[in-house]
Amino acid sequence: MKVLLKKRRENYLPYYLMVLPGLIYLLINNYLPMFGVVIAFKDLNFTKGIFGSDWIGLDNFKFLFASKDSWIIIRNTILYNVAFWIVGTICAILLAVFINELVSKRMAKTYQTFVLLPNLMSWVIISYLAFAFLSSDAGFLNNTVLPALGLEPVNWYAAKEYWPVLLVFINTWKGVGYSMILYLSTLVGISRDYYEAASLDGAGKFQQFIKITLPQLKPVVITTMLLAVGAIFRSDFGLFYQVTRNSGALYDYTRTIDVYVYQALMENADYGMSGAASVFQSVIGFVLIMLTNAFIRKYEPDSALF
Repeated sequence: MKVLLKKRRENYLPYYLMVLPGLIYLLINNYLPMFGVVIAFKDLNFTKGIFGSDWIGLDNFKFLFASKDSWIIIRNTILYNVAFWIVGTICAILLAVFINELVSKRMAKTYQTFVLLPNLMSWVIISYLAFAFLSSDAGFLNNTVLPALGLEPVNWYAAKEYWPVLLVFINTWKGVGYSMILYLSTLVGISRDYYEAASLDGAGKFQQFIKITLPQLKPVVITTMLLAVGAIFRSDFGLFYQVTRNSGALYDYTRTIDVYVYQALMENADYGMSGAASVFQSVIGFVLIMLTNAFIRKYEPDSALF
């Protein structure tokens, strides 16, 4: 028995060594910093240190709810995330189906590259691209598109009513390529026999999409939904801060929890408050994931994560 166990350990040793760097990184980057959670419950004083600072309980959490803008901030964070997931999922599935139907593999690879390219760009670059289109003085829309349509120029960075659509469009344009690859990898694994049999039975392309494609994509859709639910109280700082150029005129529609905390941190240097915001987002996200997964496990056990 001992010889067998020793031999088994020797056989698995290369795999353990392969996993070791990732585990070390995970420990250092994700787990060791977790002791800093206590900052959310302390009046942080650097002269006393983290553990020597005064304990103030939940006082730091009051900051998120004491502001008169708290409802607007939470509303924006939740609704944008819901819109991002719905629009992004629909666009990613349609793109994946379109590329999967292409006969030319070279064209399919070309389209994949162009669709994925924005995902590789930083928000700094995208903010400048957006400014090139939306600038009041030299923007492409105000100088080319709107005059051609007989419309008056728009001061985009002061007209807040346009930004819900603009933010959803920009976020979808940037991220749809990555999501599309997830769905495309599932589509290429679906046997063509299903579609051929459906075609022989008289089913059209739309019926095949509804009856075959969507059911096969359901596990991926549920997984992305669970991830989106877990991050529903978080927002992409680059999108809401840099793309909007932190314009105060847009705050009603563009200020989210992350942007609000950053602005307050820059003004007050209150690290306890920013820590409280992170803990709040993490706890709510964890609870929502557990509840959503429990609901899915009850009605679709095969699609649940755990």
